[in-house]
Amino acid sequence: MGNQRMALRKSFAFVFKFIIAPPLLLVVLIAIRIYTYGNNVVDVQADAAIVLGAAVWGNEVSPVFRERINHAINLYRSGKVRKIIFTGGQGNRNEMTEAAAARAYAMKNGVAENDILIEEASHTTYENVVNAKQLADANGLKKVLLVSDPMHMKRAVAMAGDIGLEAYPSPTPTTRYQGWRSQMGSLAHETYYYIGYLMRRLM
Repeated sequence: MGNQRMALRKSFAFVFKFIIAPPLLLVVLIAIRIYTYGNNVVDVQADAAIVLGAAVWGNEVSPVFRERINHAINLYRSGKVRKIIFTGGQGNRNEMTEAAAARAYAMKNGVAENDILIEEASHTTYENVVNAKQLADANGLKKVLLVSDPMHMKRAVAMAGDIGLEAYPSPTPTTRYQGWRSQMGSLAHETYYYIGYLMRRLM
């Protein structure tokens, strides 16, 4: 009986050390990179800010989306960008598209309609970035700031780079993801999707 227990312990130690621990460590390292990258702000002027879509509640932007839009408006007012590109399609029937709701909110807060571009077809971060690039290219906008929540920045900037968009991170300083639990939930979500994106890119 004692020998069996010893053998089981050795087997478990081997499995943990060589099978479980390496990928677990890799996931932890990726999560740390995502977290630290979210604090990375590049102080550059750009042609436009691309605001990644988020939920719309009826005809109003959700609190998370509002903070992204507010940050883009601040970039516009401070002269960091001259155009804002809002992204995002329709989440539910009888609701405005994310991009249209964002445009209405921005115009109410002083952004000129001529300085706003929208795409209303995307439903994922990758589609946000791809469709925004098409708008940017069509309007001669070369350098952009990507606006989203801090945890979202690593994946979004990686996607932008992969499609040839010169994009720099501009995370929202007033993210709605406050507190330890909220931040860890957001980090876990982004780690999962970022790893999934890396795997698809390798394939």
